[in-house]
Amino acid sequence: MIARRALIGPLIGLSAALALSATAPLSPVLAQEARPNPKVRIDTAEGPIVLELYADKAPKTVANYLKYVDRGLFDGATFYRASKPPGYAPNDYGVIQGGLQNDPKKVLPPVAHEPTTLTGIKHLNGTISMGRHAPGSAQADWFIVIGDQDYLDADPKDPKTTPGFAAFGRVVEGLDVAQKILGMPVDPKAGVGAMKGEMLVKPVRIAKVRRVG
Repeated sequence: MIARRALIGPLIGLSAALALSATAPLSPVLAQEARPNPKVRIDTAEGPIVLELYADKAPKTVANYLKYVDRGLFDGATFYRASKPPGYAPNDYGVIQGGLQNDPKKVLPPVAHEPTTLTGIKHLNGTISMGRHAPGSAQADWFIVIGDQDYLDADPKDPKTTPGFAAFGRVVEGLDVAQKILGMPVDPKAGVGAMKGEMLVKPVRIAKVRRVG
């Protein structure tokens, strides 16, 4: 009986501590860690595409993208490019590119480059990534990867020479819409450089892009 009474005090104290921890608010650090990644919905003329943006892994790139979303700057933009290997007929491998095409009235300052060697986000099927020229020049054009394409990643052995592109999220709904856009006709004469022959004859209008959930 004495031994049992000796345990009562510690048990009551433990119960009280557990009850307090269950009701106490999370610290700011824990609350931030528990916050889910944002999702956005791209409403296109061919149907919606929903993205999960990896703010926990690519915070600068996601913050840049959400500035355009929250200001409505992507409303009325287009998917204007569909790239597949030459002569490849299926719509299960390639990229579609959308955005503002450097519209001087809408683009914001460039965002710092977050390579895949830093974020760990690989260019797998459904990944969304930023278009750019030199690293650190990305602004308001981005592409969705259809099929795994690791050549778009930074080279872990030499990231300075091969910095890759800044992946920052993935498609969670509507990958079939992206594949449909990939299969649309392109103009063999339109575009310059790597884009030549990859510009859509009829760009797909983006009605709006908004956060969801």
